[in-house]
Amino acid sequence: MAAQANGEDPGRPEPAPGEPGAAGPKRRVGRPRRIEPEAIVGVARRILQEEGVAALSMRRVAKEVGATPMALYHHVRDKDELLMLTLAGTAATLPRPELPADPRDRLLAVTLHMRGILLELPWVVEVLSLGDLSDKGAMWMVDEIIGAGVACGLSPVEAAHAYRTVWHCVYGDLAFRNAMSRRAAEPDRKRYFPDTLTDADTAELPHVAPLASRWTELREAYDFADQLGAVVDGLLARATAPRPPAPSHPQPDSP
Repeated sequence: MAAQANGEDPGRPEPAPGEPGAAGPKRRVGRPRRIEPEAIVGVARRILQEEGVAALSMRRVAKEVGATPMALYHHVRDKDELLMLTLAGTAATLPRPELPADPRDRLLAVTLHMRGILLELPWVVEVLSLGDLSDKGAMWMVDEIIGAGVACGLSPVEAAHAYRTVWHCVYGDLAFRNAMSRRAAEPDRKRYFPDTLTDADTAELPHVAPLASRWTELREAYDFADQLGAVVDGLLARATAPRPPAPSHPQPDSP
């Protein structure tokens, strides 16, 4: 009776697999297959290195590791977390330099070390440009710069502002260098500046126009470390707190 109520014919045999009307194979329901984190990070890092942040997507990574986007979302919440996973540990693979004892020199040395790392890793600069992503393992550099500023007499707030200023100098320099590298790869691309400036512009641009013909020479002669040192000195000159005395080291007892 129950079979008839459900519209079934109790006298009709169940069709064999493969015959018309036969039910398809049952799909197994369970946890998606595990994707190794190293594989996810490796694919994401390669895409970032070769094509940049815009080319990275969850769908692209899932395809390249042989999974569905839904399966990847079981391991990584979103693109921001994917970027964080890719950044994580990058700084830890690089040795820390010996730093000078003088806090002013230490501040400058750490900032230049940070720039040197990022010169080798332009994809990291692009990720950091998103604003709130960072490698926790790289924060020792931020801490050193702020600590050196405090040791030079800046308040913690002033030292944090000083860090932001030198970071802006570093980031601006790196962004400019990356742009120049991209343009160098397109030799047929028309260059507008400084070629658009002529002697006729001198009246309106009395300082820039006369330098237009030397702009490439000036760019090549630019010494970032020297200019950054001038910025650091200017920042430290604004210290409102007395500079703490250098720590004294106990002298060994005389024999």
